[in-house]
Amino acid sequence: MALFGRVRTTVGLDIGSGLIKLVVVSHGTGEPVLTKVAFTPLVDDVIVEGEVMDSGIVANAVKGLFATAGIKPKQVVTAVGGRDVIIKKISMDRMKEGEARDIIRWDAQQHVPFDMDNVELDFQILDPEGDGLQMSVLLVVAKRELVETKMALLSEVGVQPSVIDVDSFALHNAFELNYPDGMRGVVGLVNIGHEMTNVNILDDGVPVLTRDLPVGTRRFREDMQRERGMSAEEADKHLQGFETTEMLGPFLQTRGEELAVGIERAAAFLQTASRSAAGLSRLFVSGGGARIPGLTKALAERLKLPVQIATPLERLRVADGVFDSMNIDEVAPLLMLPVGLALRTAA
Repeated sequence: MALFGRVRTTVGLDIGSGLIKLVVVSHGTGEPVLTKVAFTPLVDDVIVEGEVMDSGIVANAVKGLFATAGIKPKQVVTAVGGRDVIIKKISMDRMKEGEARDIIRWDAQQHVPFDMDNVELDFQILDPEGDGLQMSVLLVVAKRELVETKMALLSEVGVQPSVIDVDSFALHNAFELNYPDGMRGVVGLVNIGHEMTNVNILDDGVPVLTRDLPVGTRRFREDMQRERGMSAEEADKHLQGFETTEMLGPFLQTRGEELAVGIERAAAFLQTASRSAAGLSRLFVSGGGARIPGLTKALAERLKLPVQIATPLERLRVADGVFDSMNIDEVAPLLMLPVGLALRTAA
């Protein structure tokens, strides 16, 4: 599902607040193949809570990334996310998709606290072959201004979006390909980014709830700078190291607790809303925060759940030479979202 439209080669562009990530996936053989990966950092506060403060800086960074990757795309697949996007599972009277499309805005306004005249909306019927009087529908709504801002930024770069997806759906896309066993039961996908953590809960493979938590790797770094007098570079060495350090330990507890509470609340809300006895069975963690030494262990101990780092390379074919200049174990957790975008193909 996407807000707009659905090429044999797809460029996934993930514009984060700390890093811009680009991947290219070839669909020419019928089986997707990762053919290119590139990153570029962004200075702090150019993107704050998903809002672009200086589009010129971001556009120039994207152009530079294209040059580094040696590509000149005309189209990219990108995404929107954050508090101005709502994903919700709702019930409607059973009808054909065409009929539902005619009335979905009226039904949606009962579930969405936005002015329906100023949103982009899409939906998917989850049980199209059902025979009950009601059907389950996954609704996604984004403020039109959010979509238009992303399109204006891409225009400044000189490319067009072939698809504008939603962050959580892109994560789900990569997860579905790489972790088919995760399509059973209630599981959580937790993408820990620079400023925000995106919590997605799947029930038998269906994304039924998404939440954004205002904590990311930047919070860990700022904690260490403030409380230990470290420079940003010193803090990053601890956060990007391979072992938990004595200096890092206390912050794993405080910020790990914050993340765990947010995940617990999301899971509890889902159980209440769905009146289901099933709780989270396991957690998959991705994003830059997944690399923080000891964080997955801290979450597992706090939540009493199996927690593992998710990468999009478990089952995705990778062309020769893609990671020749990179440490694949370090960069793989960063690629779930952009790979999920690049797995899209045009209709």
